[in-house]
Amino acid sequence: MVGMDGHGSKHDEQTFNVSLDNMHQQGDSKCFDDDGRPKRTGTVWTASAHIITAVIGSGVLSLAWAIAQLGWIAGPAVMLLFSAITYFTSLLLTDCYRTGDPLTGKRNYTYMDAIRSNFGGNCFKVKMCGLVQYVNLFGISIGYAIASSISMMAIERSNCFHKSGGKNPCHMNSNMYMISFGIVEIIFSQIPGFDQLWWLSFVAAAMSFTYSTIGLGLGIGKVIENRKVRGSLTGITVGNVTQTNKVWRTMQALGDIAFAYSYSFVLIEIQDTVKSPPSASKTMKKASFIGVAVTTFFYMLCGCFGYAAFGDSSPGNLLTGFGFYNPYWLLDIANAAIVIHLVGSYQVYSQPLFAFIEKNAAHRFPDSDFVNKEIEISVPGFHSYKLNLFRLVWRTTYVVVSTLIAMLLPFFNDIGGLIGAFGFWPLTVYFPVEMYITQKRIRKWSSKWICLQTLSIACLLMTVGAGVGSVAGILIDLKTYKPFKTNY
Repeated sequence: MVGMDGHGSKHDEQTFNVSLDNMHQQGDSKCFDDDGRPKRTGTVWTASAHIITAVIGSGVLSLAWAIAQLGWIAGPAVMLLFSAITYFTSLLLTDCYRTGDPLTGKRNYTYMDAIRSNFGGNCFKVKMCGLVQYVNLFGISIGYAIASSISMMAIERSNCFHKSGGKNPCHMNSNMYMISFGIVEIIFSQIPGFDQLWWLSFVAAAMSFTYSTIGLGLGIGKVIENRKVRGSLTGITVGNVTQTNKVWRTMQALGDIAFAYSYSFVLIEIQDTVKSPPSASKTMKKASFIGVAVTTFFYMLCGCFGYAAFGDSSPGNLLTGFGFYNPYWLLDIANAAIVIHLVGSYQVYSQPLFAFIEKNAAHRFPDSDFVNKEIEISVPGFHSYKLNLFRLVWRTTYVVVSTLIAMLLPFFNDIGGLIGAFGFWPLTVYFPVEMYITQKRIRKWSSKWICLQTLSIACLLMTVGAGVGSVAGILIDLKTYKPFKTNY
C-alpha cells in the first residue's frame, strides 16, 4: 500500500513538472501568455477606447435634463462626485485582476472570477455579484435599443419637419427602428470574443466624440442665440412641477448620472485584453484615468451647455427632444453617430454575459457538438469564420428578447436611471471596496477601513434614492402607455 502511494506520488510529481515545463514554454513563447492563452495585444489606447465606448453612451444626452433637476450648484458637483468615485473604485478594481502577486499571480478573466478569488467559491457574495452584474448588462442592452430607436426616429422626424416647414407633427412608431437595431446586433453578436471588438470600439469611440461635439456646439449656439444663460441655482422650481415630482425627478437625475458613468462591471474583461509588461494593472490605471477624464470633460460641457441653452425645459434627450430643428442635416449626422456608437456599446456590454453562458454550457456539456463544435466558413478576403451553433442560437435569442422588452418599456430616461441605480453601488463601489479590503488585509475599524465603508454607505443611500425615483417615473409613464403602440 505504501509502495503504491509512493509510486503514485512520484508519477503525479512527474506529471506536474511536465505541466509546469509546458506552461513555462508557453509563457516564454511569442504566441502565448503565462496562462497558456494566446498573447494579449491590448495597449493603453485600446483599453481607453473600450472604456470611452462603454462610458460615453447615450447617457450623455440625458445630462442636461439631470442638471435641470439639480440646478447649477448641485448638478455639476454631482457629476464631478460620480466621476471621482468611479475613477477611485476603478483603481481599486484594477488591482484585483491578478490574485496575489500583481505580475505573476493567477489571472481573473472576468469580474465574477475576481469576486470568486477574493471571497471563495460559491459564497453569497459571488452569487449576488453574478446576479447584479448580468441583470445590469442585460438592462443596458434594453436601454441602448430604446436610445437607438429614438435617434433613428429623430433623423426621419427632422427630415419630415424640414420638408413640411414645421406644419406636419411627424408622429411615428418606434417599433420598426428597434427591430432594425436588433437585426444589426444579431449580426455583430456573432463576433466571438472581446479581443476581436477593438476595431468596433475605436469606431464607436469616434462616433461618441462626433455626437457629443455636435450637441455641445448646438448648445453653445443656442446660448448665443438666447443672449443669456438659462437655468437656476436649485434646478426646476416647485410650481412648474409638484413637490413630490421634484423629489422623484431629483432622485432620478442621480440615477441618470450614475448610468452615464457605469463601466466598472466590464473593467476586468477589458483589462484581460491588455498585454504585459508593463503590468496590466499599471496600463489599466492609465487607461481608466484617460477614459474617465475624457468622459467627464465631455459630460460637463454637454450637460452644462445643454442646461444653459434650455434651462428648466431641458429635454430628456438633448438631440432628440426637438429643441433643435436646424441645421437639420447636422442633427442627422449626430443621431446617425449615436446609432453607430450604440451598436458598438451594445457589444462591449453584452460580451461578458455571452462569455459567461457559453463557458458554463461548455463545462456542463463537454461532449455536445451543438455546444462545442466550430464549423469553419471561408470568407473571401478575410480569415475563415468559425461558426458555433450554440453561440448563434443563444446570442440571437438574447438580442430578440432584449429588443422585445425595449419595445414593451420604451422609457429612456426612467430605464436609464433604474439601470444606473441598480448597478452603481454594488458593482462600482461595494465589491471593489470589499475586494481591496480583503486583498490589502485592511484592519477593521482602522481609519482607512472607516473611510472606505463610509464611501460605500453614502453611495448605497444615493443608489436607493435613485432607484425609487426611477421606479416612480416608470409608474407615472405606465399610466398613459399602451404596449407596442408608443408614438413620438
